[in-house]
Amino acid sequence: MKALVISGGGSKGAFAGGVAEYLICEQHKKYDIYIGTSTGSLLISHLALGKTQELKALYTGVNQKTIFSNDPFRIKKVHGEKVVTINHFHVLWNFIRKRKTFGESYNLRKLIRNNIRESYFKQLQDSDMDLVVTVSNLTLNEIEYKSINDWSYVEFCDWIWASCNYVPFMSLYEKDNCQYADGGFGCLVPIREAIRRGATEVDVIILDTEVTHYNRLPVKNPFSLISHIFDFTLEHVEKHNVTIGKLAAKNKGVSLNMFYTPSVLTTNSLIFDQKKMTAWWQEGFEYAAKKFHEQTDPVRFDN
Repeated sequence: MKALVISGGGSKGAFAGGVAEYLICEQHKKYDIYIGTSTGSLLISHLALGKTQELKALYTGVNQKTIFSNDPFRIKKVHGEKVVTINHFHVLWNFIRKRKTFGESYNLRKLIRNNIRESYFKQLQDSDMDLVVTVSNLTLNEIEYKSINDWSYVEFCDWIWASCNYVPFMSLYEKDNCQYADGGFGCLVPIREAIRRGATEVDVIILDTEVTHYNRLPVKNPFSLISHIFDFTLEHVEKHNVTIGKLAAKNKGVSLNMFYTPSVLTTNSLIFDQKKMTAWWQEGFEYAAKKFHEQTDPVRFDN
């Protein structure tokens, strides 16, 4: 069985889309299992159906307004460069309304339902493929994996939304007396879950560089401090997930093919810039092509 695993990474998901387009359209790869975390969960439905161009149009056409119903960030240009600051009015408005988060992402929820149509959902449920999204259950302190085969159309769309909600900047999803957030908080790269579900060959797209290439600037406000703490935590979660995944692959004799970003795409993946995301998609496609040209055989971990 073959599996495609896509990590979290916000706007960097455009790069993953480019890599996946090359794998599916140029290498003609067919997967039995698709597992995504956060932005990865947004990609897998269209990829499983081979609708890469539709997905590309979606990913290269979003902006802050299509994601946030209340954007906690303000983007302004300083000396020609985009700088992210706090939108104090929007954050205060959320506090006044007694919301649990700084910002809200109900526009993303609408975007998911508008683009992952019910006909797509039924087609996927009737297929032999399994689509799985990763969510973090903050109430039970557990990582949960939600398969398309276990839920209704509306419920599965909401699990995708929950997997993408990078709290406290985005909405908190509540269901059955539990609160859910971005799957990346618990499992950013779910390689082991793909192997547990029977995969014997796994292509893994990790939306980060293999080695850290930069030092962060000193924090200037509480938002940037929270962001830095999360980035620090998620980077170590990612490394842990990859290490565990490699060990699981070695024990089971599973073939792993890893795709990292060759450079630092952005230091704030919650900023959705159409021009940059279009370039990242193309960069992902070209990177995958170059990787296959240089090395046609995947890395294998045998007993």
